[in-house]
Amino acid sequence: MPQRDQEIALLREELELLMGERHLLLQIVGAAASLIAGLDSKRLPVGAVEAADLVATHINRLPEETLQDALQAVSAEIEESGAETH
Repeated sequence: MPQRDQEIALLREELELLMGERHLLLQIVGAAASLIAGLDSKRLPVGAVEAADLVATHINRLPEETLQDALQAVSAEIEESGAETH
């Protein structure tokens, strides 16, 4: 059984690495989302608007729960513009 214990330890280490990477990626996505939400596209060069649009497009492909995790990772809140009230 020592081999099984070694395999379990290796899997545990790999999982811890992956969780650390996930947390870092959530922080990056949260910071990017917060930055993009605060940009005034009318004041940016065209290249910067295109880059921001590319990042926003990919962020918007995330599941809502993942995006919320990302915003929480950087303690940010983005107000929904144009949100409908019922």
